[in-house]
Amino acid sequence: MWLGILASLFFAVTFVFNEAMSLRGGPWFWSAALRYFFMLPFLVVIVWLRGGLPELSKSIRQNWLQWLVWGTIGFGLFYAPLCFSADYGPAWLVAGSWQITIVCGVLLTPWLSPRDTAGMRTRVPRRELVTSVILLLGVVLMEAAQSTHVRVGGFFAGFLPVVLAAIAYPLGNRKTMLLFSSSLDTYQRLLGMTIGSVPFWLILCVTGVPFAGWPSTSQILGSLVVAVSSGVIATTLFFAATDMAMGSPRWLAIVEATQSGEVVFALVGQMLFLPGAAPTPVGYVGVAVVIAGLCVHSWQIGRAKYHMGASAPSVELDDGQESLNS
Repeated sequence: MWLGILASLFFAVTFVFNEAMSLRGGPWFWSAALRYFFMLPFLVVIVWLRGGLPELSKSIRQNWLQWLVWGTIGFGLFYAPLCFSADYGPAWLVAGSWQITIVCGVLLTPWLSPRDTAGMRTRVPRRELVTSVILLLGVVLMEAAQSTHVRVGGFFAGFLPVVLAAIAYPLGNRKTMLLFSSSLDTYQRLLGMTIGSVPFWLILCVTGVPFAGWPSTSQILGSLVVAVSSGVIATTLFFAATDMAMGSPRWLAIVEATQSGEVVFALVGQMLFLPGAAPTPVGYVGVAVVIAGLCVHSWQIGRAKYHMGASAPSVELDDGQESLNS
């Protein structure tokens, strides 16, 4: 859970920097594509140093269509809509709308979790769903308090693409985890999805350049910061956390709910570095509800471990996950 919260801090950099680049007139598709172009060499070096390139290369050759499809969905249809929405809403609004992914992740559980020995699908974890809805209520309060500063048309132009992103991200993450986590570690899976999304980014750039031109120097540097902070550090932390929780739908729902911390971090980041109104009293209530929801999730997982005791399922970590945990 702490890995998830730490990941939400680095993920929040995405929302703040995307708005900053949008305010400077940078085309949204370059903000999206450059992040993954910059991520690629970092991840190649990490996986190479860990000796994981041969296994990943073999997996991509044997399952290239699956990597292409789920990489495009999990990264392409996740991040392109987020960058597009940055043109129509401030960082806090995009980050707030993004929290729909908490509920989407819980609702996807029955279809994206391994079947049990009897061949039955996992049920939706009800307690985690209820707590996730409470987290979402806090987000709604924050957005309602700030909605007077955003036009209705801009709200929906910024909101609907985020809904698509909120479904695509847990879908791609969980599907590749289900397909490849038994043979590949977190870093290999992250690199595989990035490679799988490259054709999508190339097509997006080729079709976008004639209309919007090339990126500026500031957009390139901003995208580099986002690539390292959000694309490499945050995504690795979050994927490691979901891999560790893969054996339990309840724990997986709790880890995904830690993304609600992005709202708080993005709001603070905007107040410090970007123009925007401070939260109203109702907005601060929303922040308090989000923090309370995280505390409830923490209590739930602690209570579950206490009652399971020695019978709790062990989770075997790979070397990268152990180092991240330490």
